[in-house]
Amino acid sequence: MSEQMTFRGQVTLDGPSGTGKSSVARGVAAHLGAAYLDTGAMYRAATVAVLDAGVDPADADAVARTVAAARIEVGTDAATELVQVDGVDVAARIRGVEVTRAVSAVSAVPAVRRQLVDQQRALVASAGPVVVEGRDIGTVVLPDATLKVYLTASPEARAQRRAGQLGITAPDEVAVLAADLRRRDEFDSSREDSPLRPAADAVVVDSTDLDQQGVVDRVVELATSTVAAGERA
Repeated sequence: MSEQMTFRGQVTLDGPSGTGKSSVARGVAAHLGAAYLDTGAMYRAATVAVLDAGVDPADADAVARTVAAARIEVGTDAATELVQVDGVDVAARIRGVEVTRAVSAVSAVPAVRRQLVDQQRALVASAGPVVVEGRDIGTVVLPDATLKVYLTASPEARAQRRAGQLGITAPDEVAVLAADLRRRDEFDSSREDSPLRPAADAVVVDSTDLDQQGVVDRVVELATSTVAAGERA
């Protein structure tokens, strides 16, 4: 019987920005025949709503009101990217520098996190087998997931990957990206609500010296062996 036919459950893929979580999660979901949810895209979409409303990302009350009023939609098909705010496609825009620099502040607002976590759990509940990626999936959103993976990499490697996504080649601009990643790591790891950290039972995978396919293969191996172990128990 194939892996696509036998895989059941949930894979959580957490870690800092720039580790390749989105590409890896999509690849794992496609390999396992599972749905895919990018929770980071939801927070970035919320940030678009905040920026478009002219709200200061540091104004927690105004941010919470703005996000509550926005209609944020994210798809669960690994083959098709769907990210919309009030019916407008923002899939390309959410990866830009403006959103990247503001998303940590928006994500740190407890009311925003509660709203989007509820939405994430509802999407997962209707998805069946699923791969979910983000920053607090194994610790907060799906603490009972079948497999939890924490994906990490050096800031330099992550900056190079993000630069490739954005078409940036100038060394000074890559250095700025690396500094932004370090700043966001510190912000997200030290916030009071759902800080960025591995779940106690997560498997840590360092992708610094692995290509995307190597990471996908490792996570698929972990997922299928975890399910097999459960069936033998």
